[in-house]
Amino acid sequence: MKFNYFFIIIALLFSCKNEEKSKKEKVETKFVVNNKFQEILDVTKLEGAILVYDLHKDVYYSNNFDWCKTGSLPASTFKIPNSIIALETGVVKNDSVIFKWNGESRPLKVWEQDLTFKEAFHYSCVPCYQEVARKIGVERMKSNLAKLNFGSMNVNETTLDNFWLEGKSKINQFEQVDFLKRLYNSELFISKRTDSIVKKMMIMSKNNQYVLRGKTGWSVKGKENNGWFVGYVLVKNNAYFFATNVVPKKNFNMEFFSNERKEVTFKALKELKILRENELFVTKK
Repeated sequence: MKFNYFFIIIALLFSCKNEEKSKKEKVETKFVVNNKFQEILDVTKLEGAILVYDLHKDVYYSNNFDWCKTGSLPASTFKIPNSIIALETGVVKNDSVIFKWNGESRPLKVWEQDLTFKEAFHYSCVPCYQEVARKIGVERMKSNLAKLNFGSMNVNETTLDNFWLEGKSKINQFEQVDFLKRLYNSELFISKRTDSIVKKMMIMSKNNQYVLRGKTGWSVKGKENNGWFVGYVLVKNNAYFFATNVVPKKNFNMEFFSNERKEVTFKALKELKILRENELFVTKK
């Protein structure tokens, strides 16, 4: 009997070790350099990085992983956590709340009208979200940002309504993807109602093949323009997350900067066969 017990114990120990080894193998994230992404940016006359993460395979793809770690101002990608905090604090009741235009001139004509919260998100209405930030206040903004773990935001009394556009705040591409993964998995410790509203607001395009959720961002620091496009695509029961961060080269035509942030991302997703080559995208801003 003692002999049998000895072999049973050995077998159990061996089984546990194999199980631990198997777990380690499963959680080993892969990082794959994709030179085609660099070609896409070179042709478009943009400098930067495209980062794509395959949730099921646990693989990151990028042309420049060092750039992905650098970090920059979140710009309007911050409208995602800002919307969450607005809903969680009750500053905004739902996505149909109207933001009244006061008649003053604004940088974009599309902002010179009454907008619902959902429209303000899609049109990236800076004055609307500055109003939201001021109503949230410094303390509630700080405490909620700590809970959401969205990059490194520099919030105080003087920066409250512009910290995502100017100053020392920053987030890198890996942090953007991590935040989006937690949002997708409903792991942000927010209400189901807020989770549902924000995910609906984020939809930019969808058909019977895919659902694309995302947000663009654009900041200007000195003379340097920095552009974001972050989000995720649901295709065939898998989620693919992306975070593109680019700056224009000297000979780039800035007239196309707004659109090209998205276009280079779509090309990268097609390169990975995530989206179909002939897919046409009608996306909101």
